[in-house]
Amino acid sequence: MSKTRLNTANHDQLLDIIVVGGGINGVGIANDAAGRGLKVGLYEAQDFAGATSSASSKLIHGGLRYLEQYQFRLVSEALSEREILLKKAPHIAYPMRFRLPYQSQLRPKWMLRAGLFLYDHLGKQSTFEKSHYTPLNNNDVLQPPFSHGFEYSDCWVDDARLVILNAIQAQQLGAEVSNYCRVEKAQRENGLWMVQLTDLRSGEQHQRYAKTLVNATGPWVSQFIADNHIEPPPYDVRMVKGSHIIVERLHQEPYAYMIQNDDDRIIFVIPYLDNYSLIGTTDIEYHGDPRTVSIDSSEKQYLIDACNRYFRSTLTTQEIIADFSGVRPLCDDRKSSAQNVTRDYVLHLDCAENQAPLLSIFGGKLTTYRKLAESALEKLAPLLTITQPPWTATTPLSGGNEFQWDANEKELSLLYPYIEQAIRTRWLRAYGSMTRKLLTNVSTKEDLGLRFSHQLYQVEVDFLIESEFVYTIDDLVLRRTKLYLELTNEERSNIRDYIEHKMS
Repeated sequence: MSKTRLNTANHDQLLDIIVVGGGINGVGIANDAAGRGLKVGLYEAQDFAGATSSASSKLIHGGLRYLEQYQFRLVSEALSEREILLKKAPHIAYPMRFRLPYQSQLRPKWMLRAGLFLYDHLGKQSTFEKSHYTPLNNNDVLQPPFSHGFEYSDCWVDDARLVILNAIQAQQLGAEVSNYCRVEKAQRENGLWMVQLTDLRSGEQHQRYAKTLVNATGPWVSQFIADNHIEPPPYDVRMVKGSHIIVERLHQEPYAYMIQNDDDRIIFVIPYLDNYSLIGTTDIEYHGDPRTVSIDSSEKQYLIDACNRYFRSTLTTQEIIADFSGVRPLCDDRKSSAQNVTRDYVLHLDCAENQAPLLSIFGGKLTTYRKLAESALEKLAPLLTITQPPWTATTPLSGGNEFQWDANEKELSLLYPYIEQAIRTRWLRAYGSMTRKLLTNVSTKEDLGLRFSHQLYQVEVDFLIESEFVYTIDDLVLRRTKLYLELTNEERSNIRDYIEHKMS
């Protein structure tokens, strides 16, 4: 269903909402609105999750360190959202235990105990295992000084897939959803918004009209306002760069580690895709183009040094397999330190008399995208005919419905014994109960088609092109899957050629 281009027949259709920006906040708002019966257009200039939303630490978490900044509302909301998102997308999100090695010269023990007590109890009806103090000297993972610490619970999530699943659901609910579709101009005309679009795949230009406009462009939220000569809001965006590195797995424990640095920052070391460790993040003021952000040598060394202080496995920068950076567009609260800028969100509604409303999204975090979307619809409710109540808290995302890991894995192993278990497992983690749709026309191993790599068959590539808005190799190997870490140059070239052939 997803592989559609903009329809000329929709030119004269009046939409209720146009959402500009296909990161987590934009897709969340579009999905919520479409599910309430509104006519929605969602347009993203590049790929969905092509910027900040795929460059996170891959966590659904309350933000333990935000308690030090007294952001109790944000932490409470985020902790409650963990429970909801685990039920909405159990295939791409799962609980993870974190270990926090104790150092007496940094945060005192009483402060950590108090913070973790609040963390355990601020969320509503938490089903997560509670925190506790624990010995850490029964393994060969940490350096000898780190003999004790704390354990607590949070969640891992595939951030890019969380975005794409919301876009898919929005389209299924009737929204016009398009990536590689750039908004060239947005202006108010006769009480409506006129938006001029360019389909970057075909070069065709289109117009859409809507009652309201949502500016969910993330790092470009202020630029979008300025470029379209709209009255500026009373907020500035503070761009903070966060960088991560990926190395071979540092240990075989199931735990993630939260390590404290001498500069009071914390760094996560997270088991990643079975064979790797994901290490990050940095917090650095950024003033460049968000599309070209990249890690620098000092950031790499900073993350390596932090790990070497704690772990027995000694790393060098030469052992970095991959890295990625993103720009977090935070609402500037005038704090002096980039790491202390609030991660909370601000929704600014520009609704002058007799003018079409503009809602601009400042800040936000992956964990609270669903609540942000509900808040956005609540702000717009007096301006639109919204009769249906909030619904996203209890409705699974694509692949999350009727998903039971053991039952689904057993079913696949019985029906498709000729598919390697590692591939079946990866499919279930990515597509959940939709894995059966991927395999609709497969009854023999030959039906899997070309084998592009030890993990990738033609049947999956075709499925992603037809169902998940894939147009380029990076869409497929960076965001819909994470197979880029496993591919040779020849394999990448073959996949690229195949996708380009399909597109033509």
